[in-house]
Order: sequence, then C-alpha cells, then structure tokens
Amino acid sequence: MEANNLESVKKQFAYYKLLGEKTIEQMTDAELNWQYNEESNSIAAIVKHLSGNMLSRWTDFLQSDGEKEWRDRDREFVIESISKKNIEDLWHKGWKCLFDALNDLTIDDLNKLIYIRNMGHTVSEAINRQLAHYPYHIGQMVYIGKMLKGDKWISLSIPKDDSVKYNSDKFSKKREIKHFTNDYLSEDDKNIILPY
Repeated sequence: MEANNLESVKKQFAYYKLLGEKTIEQMTDAELNWQYNEESNSIAAIVKHLSGNMLSRWTDFLQSDGEKEWRDRDREFVIESISKKNIEDLWHKGWKCLFDALNDLTIDDLNKLIYIRNMGHTVSEAINRQLAHYPYHIGQMVYIGKMLKGDKWISLSIPKDDSVKYNSDKFSKKREIKHFTNDYLSEDDKNIILPY
C-alpha cells in the first residue's frame, strides 16, 4: 500500500463515515434505539460497537494489541436507550481515533507487524480488515434507516429511477482521474484526511 493507496483508504473511510452520519441525522432518538427483534441490533448498538472497535483497534495502533484489555465488547451490544447526542459523541470519538492513527502513519509503517487478538497482521492488512468491517455495519445502519423512514428516507446514493439521469450527467463531463469520494465529501470531511 503506497502513499496514494493510503490516501484512497482514508477517503473511503471518510465516505462511509459520511453515510453513517447522514443516516443518524435522519433518525429520531426512538428510531436510533429501535431493533427488529432480540437478535438484531439497533443503530445505537451498532454505533456503540463501531466506536468500541475503533477505540480498541486504533489507540496505540503500532505498539499494542488491537483488542485492548479495557474494551468490553459484549457491553457494546447491550440494549439501552441512548440519546442522539450521545450516539453522535460516540461516533465522532471513534472516527477521530481512527483518523488520528491513519494520519500518523508513514509509508515505512505499512509493512510493520501489528496484532489483533494475538494474530499478526501487517499494518496494510489491518487497515483492509477494518475497511471491510466498518462498511458492513454502516450498511446495516443505512438499511435500518431506510426501513424506518420509508418514503421519508433521503437517499444516500443514486435514488430509484434516477440512474439514467445520473449516468447522463457523468458521461456529459470530460474524462478525468479523480477519486469517487470527491463528489460526496465536503471540505470539512476532506480536512480529516491529511495529505502526506
């Protein structure tokens, strides 16, 4: 994973962060805490889990195991009513930890060995592991949001029946090399991705 790949990874993390935030924004406190049944998770539980995972994995990233002794993973899934404000605070705390760690990495760090539950990963492998894990859960959040909001849901991608219009707009522009997230991330989002 060279510099441009690491930059791409940061942009992808920022994109999925944005999807989660745009889902949380649309939800009420009650909707954030809703769960389909006892075996399913609420958006609140998913956010608690993501934040707990991020804090554990990315704190002291290069020096200590990614599964910290102080993490209580089972507690992340305990159903409890949490306010939207507290959910947003947990969300931002986890993502800040992730981006602080990523922004501190150098190219020389990418092949270093780190451990998650005593299993060795190169830094690149550990990053890719989390880049698969977080969107998995954010997709769950989006799906719950779409179910609960119904026709009031504000689409986070190409809305139904708009593909032709969307593609027409894209193909009407000159070809260029750019990251797909550039169309979605605001300047504030891009500011969390520090250049080399």
